[in-house]
Amino acid sequence: MQFKERANLSCRIHESLLQECPGHYLLEVMPTESGSCSAARQAKQKRKSHSLSIRRTNSSEQERTGLPREMLEGQDSKLPSSVRSTLLELFGQIEREFENLYIENLESSHSTSQLSQKLKTTYKASTSKIVSSFKTTTSRAICQLVKEYIGHRDGIWDVSVARTQPVVLGTASADHTALLWSIETGKCLVKYSGHVGSVNSIKFHPSEQLALTASGDQTAHIWRYMVQLPVPQPIADTSQQISGEDEVEFSDKDEPDGDGDVSSDCPTIRVPLTSLKSHQGVVIAADWLVGGKQAVTASWDRTANLYDVETSELVHSLTGHDQELTHCCTHPNQRLVVTSSRDTTFRLWDFRDPSIHSVNVFQGHTDTVTSAVFTVGDNVVSGSDDRTVKVWDLKNMRSPIATIRTDSAINRINVCVGQKIIALPHDNRQVRLFDMSGVRLARLPRSNRQGHRRMVCCSAWSEDHPICNLFTCGFDRQAIGWNINIPALLQEK
Repeated sequence: MQFKERANLSCRIHESLLQECPGHYLLEVMPTESGSCSAARQAKQKRKSHSLSIRRTNSSEQERTGLPREMLEGQDSKLPSSVRSTLLELFGQIEREFENLYIENLESSHSTSQLSQKLKTTYKASTSKIVSSFKTTTSRAICQLVKEYIGHRDGIWDVSVARTQPVVLGTASADHTALLWSIETGKCLVKYSGHVGSVNSIKFHPSEQLALTASGDQTAHIWRYMVQLPVPQPIADTSQQISGEDEVEFSDKDEPDGDGDVSSDCPTIRVPLTSLKSHQGVVIAADWLVGGKQAVTASWDRTANLYDVETSELVHSLTGHDQELTHCCTHPNQRLVVTSSRDTTFRLWDFRDPSIHSVNVFQGHTDTVTSAVFTVGDNVVSGSDDRTVKVWDLKNMRSPIATIRTDSAINRINVCVGQKIIALPHDNRQVRLFDMSGVRLARLPRSNRQGHRRMVCCSAWSEDHPICNLFTCGFDRQAIGWNINIPALLQEK
């Protein structure tokens, strides 16, 4: 009997009473007495002269006690016998239905318990397999922290490695300075303080000791540096070889040891050789075109500018983006520029033909494109706040050839050109390594107070350096040099 039928049964009882006994009535169904109900029942007896009392004994009770139906029906009652008989029959049906429901509930609870146990067992086995597969991918990929570069007084936006001898590390910081470091010793060699705003980017000239910096003061500066590398001292092995899955969390307030400004003792450069001034907003990034005779800048004024380095003149203004630019990158061997923007697109600008300057727009992300970089051959890799990295073929840019999905927004990526490994710096303080086909290789360790403690802003490879072949920087005010066991990574593919 369904719930709808039970409701109809109740209505039938109500209608029968109204038809046979019109006027005021009180129907009191009396359960078997218990200690807690006895007092309530006695109180109700005072209203007996104005109420109707019917005692119902279920069918099983009749069978056990052997009481005939006539004895029950013969009890004192003012109801007509036909109404009383109908009520007894209806109450009997209700009682039998509740007995059936009780039995069904017992059976269903037993089967539900069995199903729940099966689901728990299956879920535990499945998740164990997933976790095991992750550990298999990264457990043998050894990444070693080698050096920490500490001296900035605010977060570090960008990190870059010099292309000429002597090979130094450059960092650009929100503290309005750019610093050059000895990679081996971690000593600050040169401080540039010519900007009056946050220094957002630093890039080294391909053949001379020149640095190009972009700033929040709406300018880009070109300045010359001369450094003498200190004699390297033996490096104490304070690092720990650790798999990418082992991790200890830090508080966001944790900062690297030694808050003193070690750059105060460095030689300081305050005046640039050239200042590039054509933007009406923050200059967020800059890079050298192949050959180093021209430079390109990207700004929050939604344009990218191409300058002649020698004359500081504006050659081209690259317009078309709908929102602020976030990054720009040049091809290492050709006159190609790629710019990324908050409008969820990145654009490829072609300057190979002096008479034709073509542009192609690529829409592959759903949020801000934080960076897009050229790699070996005809590939471009783009990273976004939509938590994906996409690998593109310049010959067919309609759809990516690989997509990497992560759990956090991605900042300025960099690609190891020789080994085709992408380093992904994340907002959640992680740095992950993937190959160009989208296979995850490793996650850089963050344990025993190693690794970044705040957002990681940028990564940069230095493939030929014998000590540190990967550098990262973040808003914990430090840059870190890593030694990545690339053969071990590639062997695990």
